[in-house]
Formats: sequence, structure tokens, C-alpha cells
Amino acid sequence: MVTRSDIRNVAIVAHVDHGKTTLVNAMLQQAHVFSEREEVPDRVMDSGDIEREKGITILAKNTAIRYTGPLAAKVGQPDGITINVVDTPGHADFGGEVERGISMVDGVLLLVDASEGPLPQTRFVLRKALEAKLPVILVINKTDRPDSRISEVVSETTDLLLGLAQDVVEEGVDLDIDSLLDLPVLYCAAKAGIASGEQPADGSIPAGDSLEPLFESVIENIPAPEYTEGAPLQAHVTNIDSSDYLGRLGLVRIYNGTLEKGRSYGLSRVDGSIENFRLTEILRTNGLDREPAEEAGPGDIVAVAGITDIMIGETIVDPENPQPMPLIHVDEPAISMTFGTNNSPLAGTEGKDHKLTARMIKDRLDRELIGNVSIQVCPTDRPDAWEVRGRGELALAVLAEEMRREGYELTVGRPQVVTKTVDGKVNEPFENTTIDVPEEYMGAVTQLMASRKGRMEAMSNHGSGWVRMQFTVPSRGLIGFRTQLLSNTRGTGIASSISAGYQPWAGEISIRQNGSMVSDRQGKASPYAMQRLQARGNFFVEPQSPVYEGQVVGVCSKPGDMDINVTLEKHMTNMRSATADVLETLTPPIQMSLEESLDFANEDECVEVTPESVRVRKIILDREQWYKWNAQKRRQSKNSSN
Repeated sequence: MVTRSDIRNVAIVAHVDHGKTTLVNAMLQQAHVFSEREEVPDRVMDSGDIEREKGITILAKNTAIRYTGPLAAKVGQPDGITINVVDTPGHADFGGEVERGISMVDGVLLLVDASEGPLPQTRFVLRKALEAKLPVILVINKTDRPDSRISEVVSETTDLLLGLAQDVVEEGVDLDIDSLLDLPVLYCAAKAGIASGEQPADGSIPAGDSLEPLFESVIENIPAPEYTEGAPLQAHVTNIDSSDYLGRLGLVRIYNGTLEKGRSYGLSRVDGSIENFRLTEILRTNGLDREPAEEAGPGDIVAVAGITDIMIGETIVDPENPQPMPLIHVDEPAISMTFGTNNSPLAGTEGKDHKLTARMIKDRLDRELIGNVSIQVCPTDRPDAWEVRGRGELALAVLAEEMRREGYELTVGRPQVVTKTVDGKVNEPFENTTIDVPEEYMGAVTQLMASRKGRMEAMSNHGSGWVRMQFTVPSRGLIGFRTQLLSNTRGTGIASSISAGYQPWAGEISIRQNGSMVSDRQGKASPYAMQRLQARGNFFVEPQSPVYEGQVVGVCSKPGDMDINVTLEKHMTNMRSATADVLETLTPPIQMSLEESLDFANEDECVEVTPESVRVRKIILDREQWYKWNAQKRRQSKNSSN
């Protein structure tokens, strides 16, 4: 095997909000990727609007950093070493992105928050790295947090690493556990752009003035790409991008052979067939830009153009001697939502050029399948609705939000779990959930989890006034959980979860205690009616906004639905009032986001999503039809219980 010592390919993996994108930002700045006059935003890799708004990474992205420090000359590369860095999401819902990111690198930087320590997603991404037999560099980030506990976090992470390595070995993966004991550890404050191999005191910035120790550790501990000289071409497609000029681009990692611009190659499809094509362009990443190149060799991560329908997991091969690589394995989806056309009375009335038809929605879902390996689109018994499956409700809510911003109108059903039948019994997905809360809310959280069939596995108190609780809970129980947790802990609770496989059905979980206030006719919401009704609950609609029969216009204080006439106008009389219509104050309506609406919706409700608004509505709009359906359902459940 021959090595290319001028390249290193590394992915940064961590739990959500542990500082991955901030670290990449600091690495880019110190590698002088940006000009001195250029204004660099925070988290420059989070380029999507939703990523910026939510403050999380959704798509795995790569960048290239040219390292020309003192170590480059020592390893025989005075011109510099290219470090290809893949920034991955920290949320398990976007686990497919992590799997893709890991599939194109030779090692990982594992970031762990110096206060929070390893959390469920840390476990998830670390396991993926070990299964792929990748070397790990541990980076303890945010050492300058006042509540940091560096030594404890290092020992917790090491224990986790060895425990996971043992599990992976038992599953048949050949791992060198002894090498994991010599785990390189770095201490970092990504925001300040400083890393060090020496442990600082808790709450302080590491000694030094740059990320040089981090670059050195990557070059020393991450192996250079290896290839067999004279072996046939193997270039694995790991991501999809697009260009205004070149059309669809495939991001490939070359394992063997060389790609040359203008030559013809074979593309090994997902189904195993080989399709010939001509490579029209090779784009090499430099910082955040892509630059044209004439050729690319083993170990390079480049974008290629020339194939209109290239897919993730396919391999560019030598047509004379095709040797495709295995397809990217992705964990099975656990949550599903129904995406369908908008069939409410207000469909298409709110703006021009809205995309309303079933064909448009189906085309958009098919396009999503190309670049997103984590989701599945299944047909339903209706021609204008499809079941979309993903890892978690956040991933599906993000898809619905993206479609809304692109001008689509659709109805989105409440999140459901994807069940399996094992030995004639229905099994459902479970999650391992870790919750951090101040001590005073411990009872409230325990009660909340008990109502959702959660089972406490462990509890620890670090003596800082915060308690960490670990539960095993059905995935159904986590639908709408985050909103409830934040309201029960006054916004202080932090929860994160990871899949715990399938277990027998846990029984009925009643999540919502309040009923819905449902409009019984079409019209405009009148202030007069809302004033009279506001003692019964809280509204979602503004005065004078259009409503229709079957729309959920508010939340009722009592369980059970309540039909209301929210369009009632004040009767005019010829009597003059002494108070002359004194303006009574209306409680401002609750403004719910798309995610909150999905959490709120009951089983018989769905969410109408348009570019202008988000409304909760009944699936059956006609109230008489709904009552018949409800009575039938009650009879069925009564008969089944008998």
C-alpha cells in the first residue's frame, strides 16, 4: 500500500451544541482562508437559513484547509498539507448525515463539552466511528466555561469509549482496544481559537495562542490516505450538491486510481448496473470555494460534474474493470409523518404561485430522496398523500419547513412511530433519553416521564445544583415532549435522546390533557365572539383572520373538543349604550411554530402548512362526519376492551 502524506481527511463529531462548527470556523481563520478585509460570520459552515435560525447543523459539509505550519516540513511536505474537514450534525435525527461524513474520512475529532460531558449523541457518533475502525482524537472544548469539570469529563469519555469498543468487538468488528487506551487528548476553547495538549485549570482558557497543537495532532494521529498502486478506479459518491452552471454535482472520495477531466468512466448504480459517462468537470475544495482542477488522485475529496442523476452511495469505476464499493448503511427510520396536498377551504387563497398539486409535492419528495439517505417515502391508500419516514420528528419537521419556504402548500399529519411485528407481537422503537435539570424540577420531570411510560435507568448529581437523569422511553412518548419539558422546568431543562432499538408495545400514552376549540363554520374570527369565549381557553387565531369548519382555533381548558362559533357578530340595536362600545382587551393569541403545531396536534388532527401560515385542523373537516367517525371509534375501542 502507498500513502499520500500531503492529505488528511478528518470528520468532527459531537453532541449538539458542543462547538463543532465554531471550531471549524477557527481552523479556517487560522489557516488564512479568508482575506484580512473579509468579514467572517460566526459558524460560516452553517449556510442554510434554517441552520442559522435554529443554531444547529443539519447537513454535513466539507471544507479544505491548507496547513503550512512547522510540522509540514518535518513530515516531508514543505508546500503544505491539505486537511479535508467534514463538519457533521450533532443531532441523532440527522444521523444519516453523520454516517455519510464518516464514510469519507480516515479519522475523527471527537468534541466533548467540558461541563456537560458525553451525552447520547456523543455515544451515537462515537459508536459509528468505532464501527468504521477510525482513529479518534478527543478534544475537550469550552474549557473556559465557569462550570467546567475537565478531569471528570475526560474519564467519563474514556470509559464510554472503552465500553463502546467492547460492545463493537462483541458484535464481530475487529478492533485494537489497546490502541484506544493511548487516546490523544487536547484541550480547547474554540471561540478563542486556542488548543493545547496541557490540561488547564477548570474554567480557564488553555495555554497557547493558536490551534497549532490541534493541527499537529491531526497530522500525527490521523493516518494519511492509503491506496494500491495500479489498482482500478474507485471513487465513492458521499454527497450531492448543485451548481447553477454545471447542474448536479457528486461529492466523491477517491480510494484508488485517478480521475481526469474530459475522460469517460463508468458509474456503478445502486441496483448494480454500470452506466458510462464523460466527466465534464472536477472541482477541488479550497476553504469555502470550489476551484476547477484537471485531475484528482487517491485520498482527494472532490466534486464532479457530468452525470445528471448521480446518487449517494454509487461508485465511479473503471468501465473495463468495475469494482464498486459497498453502499452507505443507514439506520432504519423510527418516526413517520403523512405529507399530502392541502385540501382545506383556504387552499391557494393566500398568495400567487403556490405549489398545490399532488404531482408537485411528489416530485419534491422524490428530489429529497436523492440527497437525503435517512428518509423513506412510502405510498398510502390515498393518491394525494405519502408516508415520509425518518429518524426523528425534527428531521421531518425541517423537511416540511423547507417545503413551506419553497412555496409548497401541504397538510402534514401528526408524527407516528414505525412499528415492527416480532413473533406475532407489535414492537415499537424506544429511546435512551438524558435530561439535565435544576434539582428543584426533578420531581416534575420524573412525573412527566412516568406519564409517557418512561423508565428511569440512572440518576447522577454533580453537586452543581443540576441533576442528570437517564430514562428509557417509547419514541411515542417523546412526541411533543420538549415543549412540555421547557414549560414544566421554566425553560431550563435540556433533553437529548438516541435510539434504543425496538421493544414490545408499551400501551396507550395520553399526551395532551387539554381539548381543542374547533370552529363549526366558515367566516372571519370576530373580536366580539373571541371576547365572549376567551374564558374557555386560549386562541391561536387573530381577530378578523379567516377560519373554516373543522379548524382548531384554540386550546380548551378542559379535555375533549368543544365546537364554537368564533365568527359571531354583535347584533345591532337602535338603543344607544352609555359605555358606547368600550374596547375590551383580548388576550393575545398563541403564535405556534410548525414544530409546536405538530407537537400539539391530536391523533384526529393534522397541520395545514402554507408559505404564509400554519394552522391546526381536524382531518375530517365536516363536523357531522367527524362526530359519526368519533362515535364509531369509541364503539370499536369499547368492543376491543370487552
